[in-house]
Amino acid sequence: MSAVLVFDIETIPDVAGIRTLHDLPEELADAEVAELAFQKQRAKNGSDFLPHHLQRIAVISCVLRSHGEDGGFKVWSLAEPKHGEAEIIRRFFSGIEKYTPQIVSWNGGGFDLPVLHYRGLIHGVEAARYWEMGEGDGYDARDFKWNNYISRYHMRHLDLMDLLAMYQPRAAAPLDQLAKLMGLPGKLGMDGSAVWGAWLEGKIDDIRDYCETDVVNTYLVYLRFQLMRGRLSATEHAAEVAFVRSQLQLIDAPHWREFIAAWA
Repeated sequence: MSAVLVFDIETIPDVAGIRTLHDLPEELADAEVAELAFQKQRAKNGSDFLPHHLQRIAVISCVLRSHGEDGGFKVWSLAEPKHGEAEIIRRFFSGIEKYTPQIVSWNGGGFDLPVLHYRGLIHGVEAARYWEMGEGDGYDARDFKWNNYISRYHMRHLDLMDLLAMYQPRAAAPLDQLAKLMGLPGKLGMDGSAVWGAWLEGKIDDIRDYCETDVVNTYLVYLRFQLMRGRLSATEHAAEVAFVRSQLQLIDAPHWREFIAAWA
């Protein structure tokens, strides 16, 4: 795997799905539909966090770090309103089909990927490469048997939060706090709990920018992990961190200027 794809998603309530499941009238405002779902969820388990299948994907942000002839660092988002949810998911999995990268996440196994599975299923998205588990006839099928995207203990998908916590939920650390303890910017502007309110206010660009900074935080934590496990020397780690900073400085956008300013 010569490429690393770090990803993060931001979600909002699937208002259309909630309407369907509860037979709610179309004239009921989106905020009221979502609030009804939140109330039902709170009554059920004390939290208004909706089930994974009722989380609609509004943004997927990615960092692609590739090497070789086409090597480089790219950070971008697939986001509404430019793309609908089905197209966002389809493009994400087509990137895996094209590059077969190692994918890296923070709690991706607990949240991001299950949401992508359910929503991809709803939209009829094809993702053959991602779902390869060594059962096919391809030349590398055997390789996927022992290292695929699906198994919790394989490295083709590295859920940093899960692995660092030794697969113990009670040991999990918030990305924002760990990043700040490491001298990284951490979350800027909002957190996941503020996404729905920002969506209702039409602040879609703010949600995208927040997601992008989160995914770069994750990549920088991944680099420190690679240093800790001996895959990068101290010199190589310092050079890669400097490279990331230099690439972000080339992007003329307010959220990256704020990110660099907050980066000790």
